[in-house]
Amino acid sequence: PLLSQVLIIGGGDGGVLREVVKHPTVESVVQCEIDEDVIQVSKKYLPGMAVGYSSAKLTLHVGDGFEFMKQNQEAFDVIITDSSDPVGPAESLFKESYYQLMKTALREDGILCCQGECQWLHLDLIKEMRQFCKSLFPVVEYAYCTIPTYPSGQIGFMLCSKNP
Repeated sequence: PLLSQVLIIGGGDGGVLREVVKHPTVESVVQCEIDEDVIQVSKKYLPGMAVGYSSAKLTLHVGDGFEFMKQNQEAFDVIITDSSDPVGPAESLFKESYYQLMKTALREDGILCCQGECQWLHLDLIKEMRQFCKSLFPVVEYAYCTIPTYPSGQIGFMLCSKNP
């Protein structure tokens, strides 16, 4: 499938955005970041990471990602949630209701990828997320990668699709 419309929830440092706008099939990127200060600090101190903020493909919204999804009327080929841990404002991004909103916004052949925590520290949360994701999507996978600067050196991702 042609992946041309991308939504990023979070990702204020710009790293995900930088990588997404590199792809020639991506026509537009909508990003919703709750903290404008994160964007500004990244632009100032991490310009190589924040380079995507100058892309003409980007439409930037500053605000709560969960609230943005409740108001969203667009459909996306890819939805990426690059959030902080599930405490405080980001807690709602780890709930079934948020995944339901993403399912509604996801095109039939689309895919979503969300911050999925670390299996060594949050196994119960990961199991809960997998369970409700399996009730919403026919394809659900959990993946992880090694990132030495993260707690216990790993971060996970929940990957879901409507189309098997």
